[in-house]
Amino acid sequence: MIRRHWNCLSNLTFHLNRMAKLSVIEREKKRAKLMLKYAKKRSEIKKQLKKTDLNVEDKMILRTKLQKLPPNSIPVRRRNRCGITGRPRGVYRKFSLSRTKLREIAMRGEIPGLTKASW
Repeated sequence: MIRRHWNCLSNLTFHLNRMAKLSVIEREKKRAKLMLKYAKKRSEIKKQLKKTDLNVEDKMILRTKLQKLPPNSIPVRRRNRCGITGRPRGVYRKFSLSRTKLREIAMRGEIPGLTKASW
C-alpha cells in the first residue's frame, strides 16, 4: 500500500492554483447571456404586474408568462466568479477576482494603489 505524504506548502499551492471546472464556467456564461436576452421581457411583465387596476385573471396570466421564461434567465441565479480561476467564493466585486488571486496580484504590485496593510 502506497501512502502519500503531503507537506503543507505543496498542498496549499495546489489548492490556490486550481481552477473551476470549465463546464461550470461555461454554464455561468450561458446564464449571463440568457439574463441579457430575457431582461427586457421580464421587466415588462413585472411592470404590468405592479399595476393595481388588474383583475385576478390577468395577474394569473402574467404570472404564468413569467414562469414560462427559462429559469436560468433569472438574475438571482447568476454567481460572481473570479475572472482568472472561476472560483465562486471569496470574490471581490470591484476587481472580479477571488481573494487568493487578488492577494497574489497585489503582492506583485500590479494593482495601482493597493498595498498590504501594516500597522
